[in-house]
Amino acid sequence: MTERKKLSKDIERRVKRMKKAEKERPTILAQTIFLGTLGLIFVLPVVAGAYLGRWIDSGLEGYSMRWTLSLLFLGVIVGAVNVYLLVRER
Repeated sequence: MTERKKLSKDIERRVKRMKKAEKERPTILAQTIFLGTLGLIFVLPVVAGAYLGRWIDSGLEGYSMRWTLSLLFLGVIVGAVNVYLLVRER
């Protein structure tokens, strides 16, 4: 009789775990929103770096792309770190 109770409790525990996993499964909409967020947190620092660099370069004499390229590269690094941290958190 004790073996039967152990088996019954084990089955009940597994069923509860399966129901919980089914309830917590992300939907297509949630996954789409997550991917959109990933895209935004990567692209925004890149675009901001490019615009800021272009603005700084336009204030300098002569033709210069030094700040634009530097801040664009920095934006790529910041965006990649943002994506890494968000994915690691999830």
